[in-house]
Amino acid sequence: MNSTDATETHAPEELPGVVTKLFKGVVYAESDEKFWQSLLGLSSHVRDYVAVLGLDLILDESEGYAFLKSREDPDGTLPRLIPRRPLTFNVSILLALLRGRMLEFDTNSSELRLIMTEQDIADMVSVFLPESSNEARILDQLGANIKKVVELGFLRKLRNQPGTYEVARILKAYVDAQWLEEFDVRLADYRSSLAGAGTEASANSGVRSTEGERP
Repeated sequence: MNSTDATETHAPEELPGVVTKLFKGVVYAESDEKFWQSLLGLSSHVRDYVAVLGLDLILDESEGYAFLKSREDPDGTLPRLIPRRPLTFNVSILLALLRGRMLEFDTNSSELRLIMTEQDIADMVSVFLPESSNEARILDQLGANIKKVVELGFLRKLRNQPGTYEVARILKAYVDAQWLEEFDVRLADYRSSLAGAGTEASANSGVRSTEGERP
């Protein structure tokens, strides 16, 4: 029996468990290699199964992550099984800057993991802030914003290294190439808003609402 036949035979038995785990959040290859291999073997079955529910399987084998995403529904006729989570203005800024840093990292480094300390993140944010903004207040809020980004799954705390994080590569799936084409323009908008309207503005003009991101 070849590998294709084996996959077909095990699909009915393994499929519910694979889909259930995806409904719980993002799946990473490094966290569960056995499950990841099952997902790869059943990916076509999973796509067909979740399509009935108005969902798409987003699977990046090279980066090692997978998650479920609601399909675009312009008419609003489908109920959302994967809720959108609106982001605050400052969290949107942090995600935008982290994505920009990842782009620089991938361009200039041969390493796979982008590691940043809280001080690195604070320095990154400080460089971005316009002189007229309330820098002290924004930096005071940075800890809460970092915590939120950790909860969203875009930063991961490193064990036995307090205040040190890995920037999760799944961030690339949420702040994608199309968005990055307008990156500089969006950052200019952020800076203008910080300087003029304060830091409590809506994030509607920035990073889009995220969905299905919690690991």
